[in-house]
Amino acid sequence: MKIVGITGGSGAGKTSALVALEELGARIIDCDAVYHDLLENSAEMAKEVGEAFPGSVIDGKIYTKEIGKIVFSDESELARLNAITHRFVGMKVDEILDAHRSRGGWLAAIDAIALIESGLAEKCDFTVAVIAPLEDRVKRLTARDKITEEYARLRISAQKSDDFFREKCTYCLENAGLSKIEFEEKAIGFFKEILEGGSSHE
Repeated sequence: MKIVGITGGSGAGKTSALVALEELGARIIDCDAVYHDLLENSAEMAKEVGEAFPGSVIDGKIYTKEIGKIVFSDESELARLNAITHRFVGMKVDEILDAHRSRGGWLAAIDAIALIESGLAEKCDFTVAVIAPLEDRVKRLTARDKITEEYARLRISAQKSDDFFREKCTYCLENAGLSKIEFEEKAIGFFKEILEGGSSHE
């Protein structure tokens, strides 16, 4: 089974790339959804978080706002929290991959903003970052999320740069000046080529 890692910043077109992979038969694993499910339902993760951050877990429920007060102003505490949550997300991803493989699945995609930082990239045969010019991303974000241009630029500036993705990922798939349909068609061709062993993309 081939495992593709997908990442990229807001407004670059990651969702369209995932649609393309789904059309090719991939099982998409949304790590953000996995994380939120664990927040609600994992007693084991709640126990570890509660031990590391006293007062943040009450009656088995993780209170993210309480943790946020601690970790968002202290990088070392954020790293400590991430070490716990990334490990649990990774274990759940392994479960999903194993189940898909056992059912004869030939392709899976791990969708994660922190694909590289979390260690999830190590589970992948190759990783792909979806990137796009700044102005294209701003335009998509303001239309999609109904936010101001200023806030869209702030969100983008807080995320990893294209240079980070070019350095860390196997491939970059650029979405420049294309409509949603055009980019999905480009993505299908891109994934077909690299799944067949080609490597001519940037």
